[in-house]
Amino acid sequence: MNNLVVARYLDGRILKGTSLDVDPAKPAFHLRPPEGITAEVKLKDLKALFFVRSLEGDMARHEAHTLDPNDPRAHGSTAVSMQFPDGEVMVGLTNRFPPNRPFFFVVPVDPASNNIRVLVNRSAVKKIEPLTGGSV
Repeated sequence: MNNLVVARYLDGRILKGTSLDVDPAKPAFHLRPPEGITAEVKLKDLKALFFVRSLEGDMARHEAHTLDPNDPRAHGSTAVSMQFPDGEVMVGLTNRFPPNRPFFFVVPVDPASNNIRVLVNRSAVKKIEPLTGGSV
């Protein structure tokens, strides 16, 4: 199955397309843009890799940063707030806190998000902390 992905690089570049071989335990994967040549992407060069419902997204939509206490996805997960050096704040659920691997997955607390899950480069995170009270 092709995964729709958006690769956000540490230097601000963005590459969108599909991928079949993303594995956080491997140093690189291949991303094929809708038009163009397949590129090899090194995980260490990314801020995060977003697995998305649509490559277009909705830039006008604002993500909810509050966890619904009845959300079944929260069972066994930790809600975290992550701040990146560029000022972006991401709120999500992760299965392991604190993360003990260089790359870790989070799912957005907003169930209607275009992002299905996000593979985060731990070294690209300026600050990560568990949420208390379910919101940031």
